[in-house]
Amino acid sequence: MDKKRLEQLLEAFGQQKVVVLGDLMLDRYVQGSVSRISPEAPVPVVHVRRERTEPGGAANVALNIQRLGGQALVVGITGADQAGDDLVSVLTAAGIDSSGIVRDPALQTTVKTRVLADRQQVVRVDREDPPTALNGCRAQLIDTLEKTISGADALIIEDYGKGIVCQPVVDAALALATKAGVPVALDPKDAHALNFSGLRLATPNYREACDAAGVPEGEIAADLLESGRLPDIAKTIEQHWHTQLLLITLGPQGMYVVPQAAETMHIPTHAREVFDVSGAGDTVIATTMLALIAGADDYEAAALANRAAGVVVGKVGTATCSPEELMSAVSSEGKEES
Repeated sequence: MDKKRLEQLLEAFGQQKVVVLGDLMLDRYVQGSVSRISPEAPVPVVHVRRERTEPGGAANVALNIQRLGGQALVVGITGADQAGDDLVSVLTAAGIDSSGIVRDPALQTTVKTRVLADRQQVVRVDREDPPTALNGCRAQLIDTLEKTISGADALIIEDYGKGIVCQPVVDAALALATKAGVPVALDPKDAHALNFSGLRLATPNYREACDAAGVPEGEIAADLLESGRLPDIAKTIEQHWHTQLLLITLGPQGMYVVPQAAETMHIPTHAREVFDVSGAGDTVIATTMLALIAGADDYEAAALANRAAGVVVGKVGTATCSPEELMSAVSSEGKEES
């Protein structure tokens, strides 16, 4: 992609409004250094130097859209607690519309706390309710989505398996999007069987793709280059979900791009150095969908998402890619090829 084309797309990003529906989380990072082992147990003692909070789960997808220049609005559920207040605060500070968040005092906000020693994650502590605890909020969630989807350019459904994305919500979301003429993208969760139909985009990772196709997970490299299973997996998913664009992320093997009526393509990864893959899938779906509604074709959108993912895995924690970083990554690709 030449510089002029990329600039055109990045400029168009700023005109796009994307509603993100899914499991909202707050990511906390406790960062420090380790110089000794605890005398109480054979575990490292982390001397804390810094703490920070970031949007997680579907909220991180919204943050990716916002950082790329789009306008994100989140629809989801949190508790009416301090963690929920903190999540709303970080979203608001990033310019993200949080008016679609349903706050329920009977729930606790999902929080993932990661303890890092330098760049190495030592432990993760999760606080969350069981998915069934959200049952009483789903009607209000659907009402909220109906009010917010008007005027949107796209809807992203982000499933982290925490209870938001269930069949009644999916059915309502697809019906509302169809009525409003809004394209829908899906980032699924493995082992979470739901019925979808008429998706503009789906971005499962390899494990999720195998699960959706009903086949056991194999070796990515073998399925991609030797066994030939990947085309069959993609075909089965397309038959189930009726996707216009299926993008299967393959970790260090890159992406497998399957347009509805065009040739499939394998795009190798462009990550220079991998520090943390947390949130890379969020970057992929955000970048791909934003590019598609901004006027990119399927291959352009997938290539940009691949480059953006290469940027974020070089950072610690759930991260995002800015237009400047994406421009630099694409420019470096041109230099490498020359």
